Amino acid sequence: MDFKALFGLTVIPAAILGGSVVACLSRRICDLFFVLLVVLSPMMELLDVNFVSRNWYRGTALGFQVSIPDVLALSLLAASLLRPRHNQRRIYWPPGLGLLVLFFFYACFSVAISTPRLFGLFELFKMMRGFIFVLAVALYLRGGRELRLLVLGLALLICFEGLLALKQRYIVGYYRVPGTVDDANSLSMLLCLTLPILAAAVNSRFALPLRGLCALALGLGCIAEVMTISRAGISDLLLVLTGVTAATMSYRLTARKLVWTCLIAIAATAVATKAWHTVMSRFDDTSLKQEYENRHEMGRGYYLRVAAAILREHWLGIGLNNWSYWVSNRYGPRLGFRFVPYRGTDAEPSDVIPSGSNVDEAQAAPAHCLGALTAGELGLPGLFLFTLVWLRWFQMGASFLLPRTSDPMRRMGVGLFFGFCGIFIQSLTEWVFRQSPIYFLFHVLLGALASLYFIKRRERRQARIQTGPAAVEAWRFPTSLAETSSTQQRTSNIQQRTSSTQQRTSNAQGADGRRWKFEVEWWRLEVFHLRILRAP
Repeated sequence: MDFKALFGLTVIPAAILGGSVVACLSRRICDLFFVLLVVLSPMMELLDVNFVSRNWYRGTALGFQVSIPDVLALSLLAASLLRPRHNQRRIYWPPGLGLLVLFFFYACFSVAISTPRLFGLFELFKMMRGFIFVLAVALYLRGGRELRLLVLGLALLICFEGLLALKQRYIVGYYRVPGTVDDANSLSMLLCLTLPILAAAVNSRFALPLRGLCALALGLGCIAEVMTISRAGISDLLLVLTGVTAATMSYRLTARKLVWTCLIAIAATAVATKAWHTVMSRFDDTSLKQEYENRHEMGRGYYLRVAAAILREHWLGIGLNNWSYWVSNRYGPRLGFRFVPYRGTDAEPSDVIPSGSNVDEAQAAPAHCLGALTAGELGLPGLFLFTLVWLRWFQMGASFLLPRTSDPMRRMGVGLFFGFCGIFIQSLTEWVFRQSPIYFLFHVLLGALASLYFIKRRERRQARIQTGPAAVEAWRFPTSLAETSSTQQRTSNIQQRTSSTQQRTSNAQGADGRRWKFEVEWWRLEVFHLRILRAP
């Protein structure tokens, strides 16, 4: 056992215990842990310990990883469970977690029936850590104060990534900047996930300094996205930023808006002019036909053909995180790609590419398409369950689109929806959703979405309780004066029951409780009068 592993086995448990204690004792320490969790999640590969490490494997998980963000997440979760805040439930089931747990159990089944199992166990451990992140954030974020801290953490993170990208481009001399995530495409996906949230924050009723910081981070993030020179990422970001702006902006025309629009247009034109030649040369490198129809090169179509070959032989897939192993050893050579095979799970394979080979690396990389990767590893049932999980996430986020309001508790849900749309669209051509920095930041934001969705549903239930019986009773046209009198009597009974419910609600909430007023309108229907009670 090396020094790093020994350090992890001794220090990390002590850090989890100490962090849990101080988070329970101090609310401000708990808030600090939350901001650090948001900021450090994309940097966890710089702050981690890998047990049973297989760094030579080209998979989506390379060991049983534990990092500083895990310590922060466990400390937050312990503080939320052991010392809940005043008038807050100790625990609840976050919306959307049920399907995710079902998908996890299916992944366990896939690992149990596949070989080798070690690489799949790495990925299962990462999924369990993701559950902890979701629960920690969902139980911590209970109101506007915590939501502001989430936005603050995201703004600080993107400011740092933007400034680092400028340094990497103009001082270090990188052609495509990777930021802190070691790959330009990964940084592009990180920005597509977070920038729509910051755009929604700019258009929300946050304090002006926070909105200004978000605007600064949004500008730096857009510049960093251009410097990644990611074809799919730039197009994707333009799409989701247009969508979130249209969904959150106010359409009332003012002189201030015209000035800001002109300034943004000038800045965007300057950035586009500066980067036009570099970006267009990247787009001219290849075409969709070459990417998907060329059978002799490793374009995007190659991954789809490999996934189809796997499904023809194993409709349940080859096992979680086993794509590189089996494509290098079996399916790649069958399609004419000469990879260097793995020699089990313990021996490091050769990294020398055979002469005359048509591959870029000695071993196969994960499929550059999240759908193809999921289908190849988990089969058709796994792809179906994963699709249901994504549909549930989209349903939760889309529920915030209407009615339009500048309330941050609603508007940030819109930003999260478009952020999830951004990472989903780019996942059609990339696998890095499962890269640890992206994966865990996504689960932090998933916990925030689950909390906002839960709060929205709870407020809706409370509103129904306060308004009492249905405001409008099902009715039909009366056919006689006696029936008209009966209808008026039923309406009077509804008023009495509503008044009684209102009085009970007022007594429960105290003398300062909110009193709901009801307005009575008379509609003249020929010679009859029908009384309808409506809630404003």
